Amino acid sequence: MKDFLKDLLLYISSFVPMYFLIFIRLIVEIINDNLSFNILNTLNFVTLLILILSGCFGLVWNVKYSTLKEMEIEITFQQNITERHFLGYFSLFVFFAIPLDLSYVSVYCVYILVLVMIGIVYINNSLYYINPFLNLLGYNFYDVEYIEIGSNEKKKAKVFCKGNLIEKGNTCKVKIKNEHFMFVDKDKL
Repeated sequence: MKDFLKDLLLYISSFVPMYFLIFIRLIVEIINDNLSFNILNTLNFVTLLILILSGCFGLVWNVKYSTLKEMEIEITFQQNITERHFLGYFSLFVFFAIPLDLSYVSVYCVYILVLVMIGIVYINNSLYYINPFLNLLGYNFYDVEYIEIGSNEKKKAKVFCKGNLIEKGNTCKVKIKNEHFMFVDKDKL
């Protein structure tokens, strides 16, 4: 259950930029008297605040304070692939966030259902690396080949690293989300 909650919060964190865009849009609409505070708009505000806060909490929990297994690895190959996933996903935010009029119950329900469907695919397929919020916070995403210290077996993984990854051939400590996804722990280099 704990792992599912961490996965769910990591998924929610991937949409924090979109939630923020929608939140700002709602504030601007209310300031310009285009929206009033009714039950649905109040529900929108509360939902967006909960999603933003839980997404931020989930990201911090997964990256900094997680009890994920740690290991030391030697990177034998690395390729920064941040741009492959960031722009496509971020354009989805803009496309999804800007034209929606969440002051209608039907649009709000469709919005929630789309997020649920994307979440099911995201979690079931371990698409943790598709997270523009991490990219906006300065994390880069890499495909790496590595050897675990004390082993000769070469493995592949997807790695998030704040800033640039270390030079090929150097060792680093990582926090493992699963066998093929990890965070570089630069605090322990």
